[in-house]
Amino acid sequence: MVDKIGKQPGGPDHAPDEPLLWPFTAARLAMDACFWWIERGRPEQDASDLPWTTPNRVALELATMRLRDCSRERSGQPVLICAPYALHRALIADFAPGHSVVGSLQDGGIDRIYLTDWRSATPHMRYLSIDSYLGDLNVAIDEIGAPVDLVGLCQGGWLSLLYAARFPAKVRRLVLVGAPVDLSIESPLCRLTRNAPEMVYDQLVARGGGNVSGGEMLRLWSKAPNRDDIVAALQRDLSDEEGAALLARFERWDGETLDLPGAYYLEVVNRIFRENQIAGGSFKALGRTVDLKDVRAPVFLLAGLDDDVVPAAQALATAGLVGTPPAFIAAASEPSNHLGLFMGARTHAHAWPRIAEWLLDDLSGVLARSA
Repeated sequence: MVDKIGKQPGGPDHAPDEPLLWPFTAARLAMDACFWWIERGRPEQDASDLPWTTPNRVALELATMRLRDCSRERSGQPVLICAPYALHRALIADFAPGHSVVGSLQDGGIDRIYLTDWRSATPHMRYLSIDSYLGDLNVAIDEIGAPVDLVGLCQGGWLSLLYAARFPAKVRRLVLVGAPVDLSIESPLCRLTRNAPEMVYDQLVARGGGNVSGGEMLRLWSKAPNRDDIVAALQRDLSDEEGAALLARFERWDGETLDLPGAYYLEVVNRIFRENQIAGGSFKALGRTVDLKDVRAPVFLLAGLDDDVVPAAQALATAGLVGTPPAFIAAASEPSNHLGLFMGARTHAHAWPRIAEWLLDDLSGVLARSA
């Protein structure tokens, strides 16, 4: 379902049930757990035990990420998928056949695709900041060859938007999928993150030795995904043999968490979620205050009508913040929850082919369809 920019659909207003959102988790952790101490499990590993769906190679090793090259050809316009750096690994963008952002873009005719595979934070990474991630994103894009088409998923969306505003000449087109940007638009996540005392977040970092433990957040998550949640995310029946394999894979993916650098985490909580600096025009990135009006590249916004993590009204409101002419902004909304935007079978059958077509189209075609 494609919407005009002025229309801002939204799902029912109830508590988020997705496991990706660590600011929400931190607030719930503090209020429900009262800072109790728990025994830690085995140390986090920097590599996943789950195989990738799409063949790829590591093109670049950086402090914050492995840049994965999923390309079938060495020529053509490059697309960089900026995965969320939150609770789970970048396999969210390449989960399974029929449930893979990488696969759907390839099926749509895009041959050069790269993916940010963010590292789980180690003790020496605890002081890394948002600037550290923007800086490594810049190195990755220079390695690929600018300008790139940047596809930001969830919290990879606000990072992509910041990058596009900071380095507008290096981004040809920008796709933001379920991306939280203007946090003045109400959601349960925004309210809880705003209302929790600042010490909640400081204590969470202190308890992790300077980092935020993804494993601890997952163990204390008050509503872990149940079968119905997973069915809604994958948007398919899980009762047959293939469905059972998908369910088992999802449960393994859900259990493989990422730790986050404490400095980065506190900046995201305070500067983005509590103070709304990106939308408010006061966010400083790599030495300069970012103005979203500097983003003039064509933009595609995808929202979920049943998304309680980033409500559709919030995801689509970014259209009014950027400098891109309205004729070059496309927007779509799908009957999907948050995870379904990245993993859902229906979303991959409908929205992602449209995104691939939009990325391949020439500017005159975009203008003609958007007028």
